[in-house]
Amino acid sequence: MAQIRVNNLTFYYDGSFDTIFENISFSIDTNWKLGFIGRNGKGKTTFLKLLLGKYTYKGTIHAATVFDYFPYSITEQRMRLSAADFIEELKAGCELWRVICELEKLEEDSEILYRPFQTLSPGERTKILLAVLFSGDNDFLLIDEPTNHLDRDAREAVKQYLASKKGFILVSHDRDLLDACTNHCLVLNRKSIEVQCGNFSTWWENKQKKDKYVIAENEKHQKEIKKLKQAASRASVWADQNERTKIGYDPVKQHDRNMGTRAFIGAKTKKMQSRVRQMEKRIHQEIKEKEGLLQDLETPADLKLTRLTHHKNTLVNIKDYSIKYTDADHLLFENISFAVNSGERIALYGKNGCGKSTLLRMILQKAASFGSGMAVSEKGVCETAPGLVISYAGQDTSGLKGDITSFCEEHDLDQSVFCAILRQLDFERVQFLKHMEEYSEGQKKKVLLAASLLKPAHLYIWDEPLNYIDVFSRMQIEKLLSDFPPTMLFVEHDVKFCQKIATRILPL
Repeated sequence: MAQIRVNNLTFYYDGSFDTIFENISFSIDTNWKLGFIGRNGKGKTTFLKLLLGKYTYKGTIHAATVFDYFPYSITEQRMRLSAADFIEELKAGCELWRVICELEKLEEDSEILYRPFQTLSPGERTKILLAVLFSGDNDFLLIDEPTNHLDRDAREAVKQYLASKKGFILVSHDRDLLDACTNHCLVLNRKSIEVQCGNFSTWWENKQKKDKYVIAENEKHQKEIKKLKQAASRASVWADQNERTKIGYDPVKQHDRNMGTRAFIGAKTKKMQSRVRQMEKRIHQEIKEKEGLLQDLETPADLKLTRLTHHKNTLVNIKDYSIKYTDADHLLFENISFAVNSGERIALYGKNGCGKSTLLRMILQKAASFGSGMAVSEKGVCETAPGLVISYAGQDTSGLKGDITSFCEEHDLDQSVFCAILRQLDFERVQFLKHMEEYSEGQKKKVLLAASLLKPAHLYIWDEPLNYIDVFSRMQIEKLLSDFPPTMLFVEHDVKFCQKIATRILPL
């Protein structure tokens, strides 16, 4: 067992508006199963790359261990090759037999190592790269969001595999995965960083207790400040009144006054003014002491959406429906039947490549909400209610370019309201000055979700909306969909999200 010690780490990107890390210090053990938690854009991936020595920073990182990072870079050339041809390029000294052994633990056949990498499903690719990652000895592994774009079965296999391992940092926003695979948490708060024993649920329970205590302490603190301010105000008024009586008095009403009392009044007033200054100093000190705690609180803002009411109850009707791409040899799916009724929130469930996204796009196309037709042949019924308005959030963020103003003009969005939603999703104001190409993947996904939330609709169609989205924002979205339950059809592999939000799960 070794330790990784970070002391006074400070880092910012050249030309960037904001500092990513500032004077942070902590230490972790290399045999821990460490979950890395924090808001999108707070520097989780950046920190992993600092451990790898990819950036110059201030402070020190002391580690008597070798780091390896997931996901490996897969070039276009490697995509055309089989994994067996390039695994040694990914990890020096990697032996094929050890990769095969790791694949067995992932419940995957070794034959996928000999197929062109580009023909593999996202789950198969992830399993190969994880098998390569864990095929070495004595490495401390940096695993960055391994379950994005994986179906539920692949996620379950990865979860069981990582639960049997140790000696890694796992960046993930999947609460189910973090609970199953980690025994310590490294948390990026708003103004601090902390290391805590336990999995995500343990940390979250402790955090809620801590936040409740801080809020209670702050309320008590505010009452104390109010009393101090009232006392200071009374003392200040008394001192001012006495200051004005130093010169001039009514000898009839104030028969005990004479010229000799002026010095006494002046000294007493000076003493009271000094007391007022001490009170004000104490008030400022009290505020300063509590301010840091309050700034570190994660208090997700409540989101809202505007639902439209359609005159028909059934918004989408699918009956004995089959689809095949015109250049494919087999059907994506066949003879499926279901209806989407007002108030339902239906989660589509199925393996990668079974046609979930294609079905969503066909529904969008029928409602004239999505581009031109796809090159498919179809049989059966796929129809939408007349005049149906759909709000869509897709998987692909590659088209996000330019600034927020251009995006709002292109999509006919009210920029001030759009930015307000992004602020509620924890966008810093400085992010609005950047081009969207500079955003993290989680921030890009929030742009798509904010645009969807801003559009009033009868039906909300979301295709894997939570990929890259941080835990706190997931909870915000869950609360939104509970408080303002819309009619929804969505694809999502986050188990906890589906359990809380879906009124029906439809296998495809």
